[in-house]
Amino acid sequence: MLKGLGGLGDMAKMMKQAQEMQGKMAQMQDDLDNIMVTGESGAGLVKATATAKGELKGLDIDPSIFNGDDKEVVEDLILAAIKDAQSRATERSQQEMSKMAEAMGLPPGMNLPF
Repeated sequence: MLKGLGGLGDMAKMMKQAQEMQGKMAQMQDDLDNIMVTGESGAGLVKATATAKGELKGLDIDPSIFNGDDKEVVEDLILAAIKDAQSRATERSQQEMSKMAEAMGLPPGMNLPF
């Protein structure tokens, strides 16, 4: 189609690939909103659920840990579960980006721009 235009044909191809990549990246961002990860602390007594983007979506606390004398322990367990969920979210997000980069033929370890 653009065969007789030399370098312009290559430029058009590159632009098309860039648009496809942009679309795939936008889709991945949407997907990361729907992937849920769960972090735990206290051997599962406190669980925090977050999206792969790190947005906290839920908190599950076993009622057995509620004792007025253990307020600081409960607070620490909650914070630890949230931090674990955020760490897992970061890991999962990086895994998904690596899959996308590999599918696009990018070299391993190349960070996508988000």
